[in-house]
Amino acid sequence: MESNNADLSTLKIDRSKKNINPEQKQKTIKLIFSSVIVLILIIIIYYGWTKITTPTIDVTTTVATLQSSSQSNAILTASGYVVAQRKAAVASKGMGRLVYLGVVEGDKVFTNQIIARLEDNDIKAQLAQAQANLKLVEAELLDAENNFNRQKQLLQTGSTSQMQVEAAEFRYKRVLASIELAKAQILAAEVALENTLIRAPFNGTVLTKNADVGEVVAPLGAGINAKAAVVTIADMNSLQVEADVSESNIEKIEVGQSCKITLDAYPGHSYEGYVAKIVPTADRGKATVLVKIGFKHYDKKVLPEMSAKVLFMKDDVQNLNNEKSVLVIPKSALAFRNGNKVVYKLFDDLAKEVIVQTGKEFDSYIEIISGLENGDIIIDKITDEIKNNSKIKVSK
Repeated sequence: MESNNADLSTLKIDRSKKNINPEQKQKTIKLIFSSVIVLILIIIIYYGWTKITTPTIDVTTTVATLQSSSQSNAILTASGYVVAQRKAAVASKGMGRLVYLGVVEGDKVFTNQIIARLEDNDIKAQLAQAQANLKLVEAELLDAENNFNRQKQLLQTGSTSQMQVEAAEFRYKRVLASIELAKAQILAAEVALENTLIRAPFNGTVLTKNADVGEVVAPLGAGINAKAAVVTIADMNSLQVEADVSESNIEKIEVGQSCKITLDAYPGHSYEGYVAKIVPTADRGKATVLVKIGFKHYDKKVLPEMSAKVLFMKDDVQNLNNEKSVLVIPKSALAFRNGNKVVYKLFDDLAKEVIVQTGKEFDSYIEIISGLENGDIIIDKITDEIKNNSKIKVSK
């Protein structure tokens, strides 16, 4: 067959050809490296163009919360906390295990009311022993007194000696002293027994319960594992707002000045207040002076440690609770776009254009009738760069 006569030598690998030229190999590496650089430049240009078409405006803004128009009559604003001026951490005078606790948080207590009791079996035993000892020496007193009187009579008749009279007198006086000692021991036991009772120092409300039945309590936490205060109570009729006022502004404040108090927990409700006291010392570290603002009238919603804002008013403010609350914004936050009055609310990182209707003007503020709600966050200072859906970076 013809296949048998085929020349198989043509199937041999020709090893005579040389390896790839090194110069050609170097050109290939340079081409690959150049391609990578070009790709990186394309990516950079692409993202740069994206930022140009969708700009992120780095603008310093004041994040403004909508406030009441009463600011137009305020000469100063301060922040502080509601603090009970009469407050006590009620502890035990003695150390022992708590066996009774008659109050919980929110309970009303009255002066000298027993609110807790410590284990007192050992104290009662000491009291019973002291009382028994008193009875013993009182019984001895009758015999000592009769013997003394008898010896004095015998001395007059010469039937006894002066020494025996003095001995009888000594015994009689010793018994009298023993009676006083027994009474003092009874008093000490009664005081110790009273110290096992924990009483309310004044009329107030229980704020916190710091110990439970079965725990060991001690004066000032004297024991390693002992609790110091059993409960904390406060006189809810002594609530005032304590606010720090800058030294540079303290001259604007005077005792009796009218104030408006707004609690952060109830931003839509205000309380009429007055400057009750300016503490006659300054905080060196903060350069502030502590001012205490009293409530003229308040309700059960006002609680200790609530944060509050205080407006110190120019004039006397009456019927604040009946005053119609209006929303105001800084005038600089208002812009005109396409014939409309607009503001820009912040939603995440975007500025959303909102058309608003305005009302009265109050110095640097303007009333907002519609379009915004209390608590909205807006851009304080509008520039031409800020548009609807602009990306905003807030510089704090």
